[in-house]
Amino acid sequence: MNKPISFIDKMNASVLMLITPERSMIKKEIAGLGGRLPKSSGIKHIKPEFMELSGIKIRYAEGGNLDGPTLLLLSPLPQSIVAFDQIWPLLESKYKLVALDLPGFGHSEGGMDYMTFKAQGEFIEAFVKHTGIKNPHVIGPDVGLPAAMYYAIHCDNDIASLIIGDGPAILDTQVGSVISKMINSAFFRTLFPLVGSGAFLEAADLLCWLRHTPSDEEMSDYVESYRGRLQPIMKWFKTYPENLKTIDPALENLDIPTKIFWGESDVLLDKSDAEKINKRMKRTDMTIFKDCGHFSYQDQSDKFAKMLTDWVDSGHQAV
Repeated sequence: MNKPISFIDKMNASVLMLITPERSMIKKEIAGLGGRLPKSSGIKHIKPEFMELSGIKIRYAEGGNLDGPTLLLLSPLPQSIVAFDQIWPLLESKYKLVALDLPGFGHSEGGMDYMTFKAQGEFIEAFVKHTGIKNPHVIGPDVGLPAAMYYAIHCDNDIASLIIGDGPAILDTQVGSVISKMINSAFFRTLFPLVGSGAFLEAADLLCWLRHTPSDEEMSDYVESYRGRLQPIMKWFKTYPENLKTIDPALENLDIPTKIFWGESDVLLDKSDAEKINKRMKRTDMTIFKDCGHFSYQDQSDKFAKMLTDWVDSGHQAV
């Protein structure tokens, strides 16, 4: 297959890294670990499908033990549900697994109208009702975190627990320089769509993984997910501070068992956000993964899967 990241993509991402101070820290940490793991070998376990819902085509996947508790996995940015391919076989014997590319992310359709926490949360409600999911443990990394939180706070649900991390939930969030550029700079919100999804993914590769090395098939899925689609996503970042107002005030009153996870070396959103969320919510437990960047479920896939198993099997259910 053709390489998903071109030479021009690499050049454009390298230029961005010149004004991204976190890159030097990540390079140092990777070197201290002896380099990243060998490139993964394709997408082996998760089998995406498509359906029509609310007038758009969405991508999802189902599998696992249909008699077990349900884990609903929400897609991260700039990835898709295939990011869960590593943890899928570690969970499928015990749990019913459902993964969803949120509208406008991954390979699901959806434009500007879906670039709010409200629209994402309400779509999860529609998806859960349409598919008949009962008592899900909702796993929301990255953009999945605020979508899951909005769903839990504002929508009709029977959530068993929330498992959230590496994403925005609080107004006093501490973001890295790349996220700050997309929130605060109209110039960068124009630039990123112009340079395209390949450079966007190459920048993520340089900043967000400490250990995992994605396969060409995995990166191709991500690049194709966002080809020509970054402009609507820039709206998500522009309205990020305003959208946080739909979540932040409700944190103290949300009475759902919640597992918080974070990569210790996440340079997009600092781990201090996890500590703030943990202090403000009622029934929480927190795991910070060492030797781990922004993509916890891949950098520490074995430990991440064990965290899920330990949490769900310990009986964390909404009551």
